Amino acid sequence: MTTPLSPPQQRRIVSVDADHNLSIDSEPMPKPGDHDVLINVLAAGINRPDLMQRYGLYPPPADASPILGLEVAGEIVAIGKQVSRWQVGDRVCALTNGNGYCDYSLAPADQCLPAPDNLSMEQAAALPEVMFTVWHNVFQRGGLKTGETILVHGGSSGIGTAAITLAKAMGATVFITAGSKEKCQECLNIGADLAINYREQDFVEQIKEHTHGRGVDVILDMVGGDYIQRDIDCAAADGRIVFIAFQQGFKAEVNFVKVLMKRLTLTASTLRAQSPAQKAGIARELEEQVWPLIRAGKISPIIDSVYPFEHISKAHERMESSQHIGKIVLSLSHL
Repeated sequence: MTTPLSPPQQRRIVSVDADHNLSIDSEPMPKPGDHDVLINVLAAGINRPDLMQRYGLYPPPADASPILGLEVAGEIVAIGKQVSRWQVGDRVCALTNGNGYCDYSLAPADQCLPAPDNLSMEQAAALPEVMFTVWHNVFQRGGLKTGETILVHGGSSGIGTAAITLAKAMGATVFITAGSKEKCQECLNIGADLAINYREQDFVEQIKEHTHGRGVDVILDMVGGDYIQRDIDCAAADGRIVFIAFQQGFKAEVNFVKVLMKRLTLTASTLRAQSPAQKAGIARELEEQVWPLIRAGKISPIIDSVYPFEHISKAHERMESSQHIGKIVLSLSHL
């Protein structure tokens, strides 16, 4: 391993102006707190919450950086006084508390994971946000087990593709919804057992047909709105419905009779608002349960596109188009 260089006095960051435009600026290099690490970022993931925050719709928590970006991959260049797990020179990917769109990013040490040797930095940067989200919501909250069935809405998204690959690796049958034939086919290519084009088919009818009326055990929903009642309609007895976003609205008129009769569990979460201890716990389970599958090549992140750091606006345009399949990533390895 080469001797890491000391970080410079300034770091490059992505700023958002009053008109929501993105630009690259600089600011003094931060120093890690006692439990933090400073990472020389080689790649950073783009996520829909970044767009929401850019337009003022998703303000960061009080203890988070206002700079956009929730996940990075790179090399540790400095560590806090209380950090024992990591050393300068370690290659990691991390779930950050903001400040991911930087060439040097602070991250809590307990939210770092080893960058798998069989993945590029761009691939490693595509892991944290989706894997933390999928593991917590599908497996911890949803309790998906081997042999069960899951319906993933938005199957072609970064979270959706991660849910497909991870659920399949864990022995589940995976159904998805997506908005085009191309997206449906790509989801089938990476392991989905049934892909439903929601623009042409009623997913409730399709689920009932393909499960012989039984329904599905777990539903991962980032749509909300009128999907809420339809999820209830196609859930199996003792099913679990997990909401992680409400892109079509937070409010819905719901008939709870089926919730009662089917003994359903409705739950929801956001990752960003969880405590450091909760995020650290998710990281430990990922390293124990998921990272061996990644190292063995049984799971790989699905990358839609990679943009140079300077083309951050184009990367956001790609996300806003909703045409992407899998993750959009920024590359900083050329800086």
